[in-house]
Amino acid sequence: MDEHTLAQRVGEAMFAADTASRDTMGMELLSCEPGRALMRMTVTERHLNGHKICHGGFIFTLADSTFAFACNSRNRVTVAAGCSIEFLKPGQPGDVLTCEGVEQLLQGRHGIYDMKVSNQRGEVVAMFRGKSAQLPGTVLAGADTETP
Repeated sequence: MDEHTLAQRVGEAMFAADTASRDTMGMELLSCEPGRALMRMTVTERHLNGHKICHGGFIFTLADSTFAFACNSRNRVTVAAGCSIEFLKPGQPGDVLTCEGVEQLLQGRHGIYDMKVSNQRGEVVAMFRGKSAQLPGTVLAGADTETP
């Protein structure tokens, strides 16, 4: 299986089991490619804080979920070892937030990934950087994890 098909299948399997992102948060997985992922979430009433803007924790969760798909896309069980986020603009009710995650470095068991959360107008709402750590095992048992 080529690396793009493998990443897509890993993303589909993870998203099917990801009740938090899918059902609780209302996120959509748009794509999962080797070292990359794209997710989307519409800001609804359930996402608003006391200021009637999107709660920062929900923006963080969108970025963190995208990070998870990007760093697991190579079919190695991978978790967050650390991360940081910069909030740049509030998410407003009705905004469609899209998060693009891109692998910057994968060296041994550790990786660095950048997530950019933007609204439907292309304005950057937040930037997130995550450090990943691989654990033993694969997401899809028995799937080829070698690149062609």
